[in-house]
Amino acid sequence: MTTLPRVLIANPDEEQGSRLAQALSACGLAADRVSTGKQCLASLEGQSYQAIVTERDLGDLDAGQLLEESRRRSSPETAASAAVIVVSCDGGPQEVVRLARRGLADYLPAGLPLAQIAQRVREIVDQRRFPAGGEAPRAQPPAPRDAVDSTLIGQSRAMREVVNTIRLIAPKRSTVLITGATGTGKELAARLIHALSPRAASAMVTVNCGAIPENLLEPEFFGHVKGAFTGAVGLRVGRFEQAHRSTLFLDEIGEMSFELQAKVLRAVQEREFQRVGSSQSIQVDVRVMAATNCDLAAKVRRGEFREDLYYRLNVVPVHMPALAEHLEDVPPLVEHFLEKLSRQEGLPRKRVGPATLDRLMQFDWPGNVRQLENALERAVVLTGARDELESADFALPAAGDEAAFGGPLDGRLLDGEVQLPPGGVDLEALLGRLERNLLAQALERAAGNKKRAADMLRLKRTTLSAKLHVAGVRFPFSPQR
Repeated sequence: MTTLPRVLIANPDEEQGSRLAQALSACGLAADRVSTGKQCLASLEGQSYQAIVTERDLGDLDAGQLLEESRRRSSPETAASAAVIVVSCDGGPQEVVRLARRGLADYLPAGLPLAQIAQRVREIVDQRRFPAGGEAPRAQPPAPRDAVDSTLIGQSRAMREVVNTIRLIAPKRSTVLITGATGTGKELAARLIHALSPRAASAMVTVNCGAIPENLLEPEFFGHVKGAFTGAVGLRVGRFEQAHRSTLFLDEIGEMSFELQAKVLRAVQEREFQRVGSSQSIQVDVRVMAATNCDLAAKVRRGEFREDLYYRLNVVPVHMPALAEHLEDVPPLVEHFLEKLSRQEGLPRKRVGPATLDRLMQFDWPGNVRQLENALERAVVLTGARDELESADFALPAAGDEAAFGGPLDGRLLDGEVQLPPGGVDLEALLGRLERNLLAQALERAAGNKKRAADMLRLKRTTLSAKLHVAGVRFPFSPQR
């Protein structure tokens, strides 16, 4: 007789616990129920469970305490090998990351249908029972590292609104359009939405629409059959098909050619497409998210972007604010990046003094969070054994200089309306910063393609390469987007 995998439900609401137990039973899992943290720990000492499904707060024990206590009290054969899964409508992304670091298997929103919660628990249980290479289901567990990388740091009103929106839309399958300037964390937001969604068991599939040559975009999206065109020596599965039962993230959607937009529109609308060279239609279950740093509505008005595709993508908009709009989040961002950098570089933890922190909060950061991270990385690497970073380590303009140009790409500077401040400016340094910023932005928009970046700046490719070398600008700028 086969013994069913056993799951422990910890929920003070008896009715909810009972209904979840029935859903788990329908998925082939045996379930026991307890109401308090103490009862949960007592059950772990006498029974072997493959998973624990718990509320975020049981009154006498929260999820973090349960993770630690279950490991400490139980033997390796019992609760130490159990996957802990939190089901709750409370808690933000930072809490998800904190619990993931402590061993949490998954954090599911309470609004999910019980059948989906039960199915996710079943997937996690099976993945632990049947390791890679065995008879495990095809779904993959969400990687805690993805959750860590998807953190959106900040307690400002602007960031709380973003996090609250993500929390609401993550469990749904609605199409999402993420907007915001370069460096604001659009891909992080997309990864967080995916990590908190029922599709998190499969990896998110990403396509940078600005980095792929136009003639290769269609086979990249939809795949091709053997012999579809010169060089098509075999069958290729496209990104839409790869993202079946997962999420497809279309980055830099504004760079997509007008012709391809019509084909993507049908795929987004019908979740159906044809491989290049084939007449057979393929249907997929895909959640689509897109991101752009340009004004798509303006592109629609200029006839550069299809209006129907714009409205199909802009079902649920998420706008990532510029760092200048929430400078009060600079201190926690600094702490987060310093911890990350010290871990990556194997260096002692550095700190930023109050005066330097005040200076960092006065700068507008035109490159946004990515510019702040890059500035911190440069300062950490170049200060050697010194444990405190100073304002001079960040090469920021002197106080008052920002008013002269409002940031490296301020329109006033480019239009000649800049006013020389009473104290004057270091013209060479100012122009050098402007050139480095323009070089970096062009290279990023071209996804590292120097020919395209040179065209944007009306330069020869060889001239661009020389300027990049002198300015010390390299791509990619950072492992985190």
